[in-house]
Amino acid sequence: MLSLEHINLRRGPDLLLEDASVVLHKGWRVGLVGRNGTGKSSLFKLIMGELESDGGNLSLPADWRLAMMAQEVPALEQPAIDYVLDGHRALRRAEKALADAEAAGDNHAIAHAHGELEALHAWQQPARAATLLAGLGFSEAQQQQPVASFSGGWRMRLNLAQVLMSDADLLLLDEPTNHLDLDAILWLQSYLVQQPGALLVISHDRAFLDATVNQVLHIEHKQLKHYSGGYSDFERQRAEQLSLQQKMHEKQQAQVAHMQKFIARFKAKASKAKQAQSRVKALERLELIGPAHVDSGFSFDFHKPDKLPNPMENLDAVRCGYRSEQGEVAILDNVCLSLRPESRLGLLGPNGAGKSTLIRTLVGELAPLAGRFDKDNDLAVGYFHQQQVDRLDHSDTPYQMLSRFHPKWSESALRSELGRFGFHGDDVFAPVGRFSGGEKSRLALAMIVQEKPALLILDEPANHLDLDMREALNMALQAFEGAVVMVSHDRHLLETTVDEFWLVANGSVTRFEGDLDDYGRWLQQNRRDGKPVKEEKAGDGLDAKARRQQAAQQREQLRPLKRQVEKLEKQLSQCDQELAKIETALGDDSLYTDDSRKNEMNALLGDQARLKKQHDELEEQLLEAMESLEQAESELTV
Repeated sequence: MLSLEHINLRRGPDLLLEDASVVLHKGWRVGLVGRNGTGKSSLFKLIMGELESDGGNLSLPADWRLAMMAQEVPALEQPAIDYVLDGHRALRRAEKALADAEAAGDNHAIAHAHGELEALHAWQQPARAATLLAGLGFSEAQQQQPVASFSGGWRMRLNLAQVLMSDADLLLLDEPTNHLDLDAILWLQSYLVQQPGALLVISHDRAFLDATVNQVLHIEHKQLKHYSGGYSDFERQRAEQLSLQQKMHEKQQAQVAHMQKFIARFKAKASKAKQAQSRVKALERLELIGPAHVDSGFSFDFHKPDKLPNPMENLDAVRCGYRSEQGEVAILDNVCLSLRPESRLGLLGPNGAGKSTLIRTLVGELAPLAGRFDKDNDLAVGYFHQQQVDRLDHSDTPYQMLSRFHPKWSESALRSELGRFGFHGDDVFAPVGRFSGGEKSRLALAMIVQEKPALLILDEPANHLDLDMREALNMALQAFEGAVVMVSHDRHLLETTVDEFWLVANGSVTRFEGDLDDYGRWLQQNRRDGKPVKEEKAGDGLDAKARRQQAAQQREQLRPLKRQVEKLEKQLSQCDQELAKIETALGDDSLYTDDSRKNEMNALLGDQARLKKQHDELEEQLLEAMESLEQAESELTV
């Protein structure tokens, strides 16, 4: 049992929780929800002992083992599967005890260590770690690769596998689905439901919460409120409570008004003075019921497109891929697709199958390698993707960005428009560099809205958005008059905003006849069908040494692509450093007031423009190189 009693919790000067209490029982699977900034992650750190409260008591059983998913992974040369096994601390302690005992020649300690390992089923743990990694999308070959060889998103998957390996009595997972595709999310929710320990999970994915939790803990108005059931149950119960509270508030306000009217009429009359005074005392004792209040998120809609071409885009036998120094790299072949104003497409498919390649072809970032691609010249496309969010100028402000779209708008009009996206007060003049991931995503969406797109192409638009923000995006997309093509692991968003699904898999793009439940079954069948192939490879007559030699040959084939990625990463880093120096120099106020420095200012501005262009070109090349490497790795491990 985990008990929080009268907890006060601060983050810097901000009071996150005030006199908050709750009791969570063993075996509960609890979803921790609340708007961004309300203290969800800070509460996790408090439970783990990484933060201290400013008052109150936290208690939990002394023998409970806790495990929290780390948010960073160092660039280790350790193989991925060994890194995951490190999550089983008792196993690692027993292994160390055995090694120390053997080094000391202590037979008694050796026997004891073997007993500990036997009790932990040590010989089964590597297979268990491999199963966890496979469920999260790692092939057998990838499980032996060093941690440092994986990108940030895949390292977060390793952290998730490590914490699942821990056998903890209480698992604390902070946004575990953020870096997963739909395949891995479906596997994870099935695993969490079956694991015996208690679970406390922060997530903005309502479908994931509904599938995994049986209790909800809501942070609102600096309080912890417990609800039984899944997320949908929580929403219904909360709505009922708010409705009842509002009715009680209105009833009490009528009572108060009646008492005040009596006091005003009869306070001066001797015959009624005593009764009036009793009403005054009753009014003072009355514990007022506040009106039902829900923290306002943000609400917006997409402006009506200036033109809705029909058709918008036609792809006929198109081959999608990249052109590199090594030649053409085809990812998808014979793509036939027509986008019209009424099109609402959700793209499904395993990670790395080519969804991003298709999207970049539709946007025009990648030219088709073959086939016919017709696109209306007047088509306005709104394109949301994480790289776009990450590219926002850190020195820019929401006010400056919006005023470029509407230079003639008044300050009040600009503020009003930004307010629809949750930017109020001084936030409109705050530099983007200070914003959270969710705030940057909101700002990117705000700028897309100003473009009046007829076609929206959205690549994981819900990442970093909390539940309120996702619901606002949901409502805006439902009212949008144009076409939508979306990739998202948020099933609720997909189910409520798209009309048809297209499957990107095995080098092709085909209409998927079915819903997301059918897609989950397709994924399971696909995994089952793939097992004999993997077993064939494992039992192909090669001994362990021959297989290692074969793996080394495969790695050798990947080295040119890896070197290209490393070269571009280094060039991009150098470009960033040079750009930072230029922008620091441009921050000198005397540069703009001293006429003798005019030539210096112009030179700096010229260098800034050149470096920004170079930065964008390098980033584009790096993305293509990383996609080529990922495709080559997937081909080698099939």
